[in-house]
Amino acid sequence: WYHNMSSVTDAGPTVRTNQLDYDDDVIFNAERYLFDHARSKDQRPFCLTVSMTHPHDPYAITKEYWDRYTDDEIELPSFELSPNEQDPHSKRLLHVYQMDREKITDQQIKNARRAYYGAVSYVDDQIGRLMKVLEDTGQADNTIVVFSGDHGDMLGERGLWYKMSYFEGAARVPMIVCAPKYFSASRVQESVSTMDLLPTFCEFAGLSQTFAMPIDGRSLLPHLAPDSHTNGHDEVIGEYMGEGVIAPMFMIRRGDYKYICSGNDPDQLYNLTEDPQERINLAELSEHASVLAAFKAEANDRWDADAITRDVITSQRRRRLIAAAHKQGTEPKWDFQPFRDASVQYMRNNIDLDDLEQRARFPRVHAKP
Repeated sequence: WYHNMSSVTDAGPTVRTNQLDYDDDVIFNAERYLFDHARSKDQRPFCLTVSMTHPHDPYAITKEYWDRYTDDEIELPSFELSPNEQDPHSKRLLHVYQMDREKITDQQIKNARRAYYGAVSYVDDQIGRLMKVLEDTGQADNTIVVFSGDHGDMLGERGLWYKMSYFEGAARVPMIVCAPKYFSASRVQESVSTMDLLPTFCEFAGLSQTFAMPIDGRSLLPHLAPDSHTNGHDEVIGEYMGEGVIAPMFMIRRGDYKYICSGNDPDQLYNLTEDPQERINLAELSEHASVLAAFKAEANDRWDADAITRDVITSQRRRRLIAAAHKQGTEPKWDFQPFRDASVQYMRNNIDLDDLEQRARFPRVHAKP
């Protein structure tokens, strides 16, 4: 399994981690990219993805960010469920990451949350660095910035940790679009998906909405420009075939409701407007039978769970076979390996200093006669 509870039991301040090495490198290279673009002669628009790993388990962050919070500010989970109260999928997750609440202290939970909050502040500062580069290079007004994430973290809520479920703590992510020149400030209440970003970016760029193959995302422009007189959607469709499931798990989030189903597991239905903590499973209440039946019928029409299961198992077997074959002889490397030609990037005795400064300085300096 990928996760266990060491992320919680070992949580706390640190001097250095693998994730800090990674994210610091990401931000440095992103800054360099933005500077390179600003001082180049290439006037074409750019698209830059800056992908950090924080905030994420293991829950460890430097003292600078750890000290931005105190233990008194860190709340324990709002509520926990005992293992025998959990739904079947959550019970399997507890087994996957070897959760035993009796071996996890309240202080360890606070440590994990405090480090996570510190990591959020770390990310905030890194985004601030990039925004400053855009301001300093005159690109801020002409750049659309979209900030989002790929998953949340239960952080002990409901007695659960990490992701791997469709409860709000794990599935809900931030989504911020910053483009004051184009859109006025507003809060979008409807549920949308990160899958909606691709068609949104294409529409930003004025590209045709004809794609090489069908896509599931829908443009967010109606949400961002409400005066377009087009109603934005309020729906997210989810499919999960990862850790903790023994059958594909599906989710429909629309309007007030969230519906979750997976194989022989009992259905789950929540009204997130009235019950934002998802404490009451309406699928167990007869008065909501008609709503449940409608979602159930839609899920049956939308998904062929048996076919998806066969596809997943076939894919697993194929990838295991290929992985084993790659370990024979010289193993191929598929990781991104960036190469920068330092021979012309920094000062060398075969480069004219004025020429180097002319192309590297921002704002640009005039070439010497």
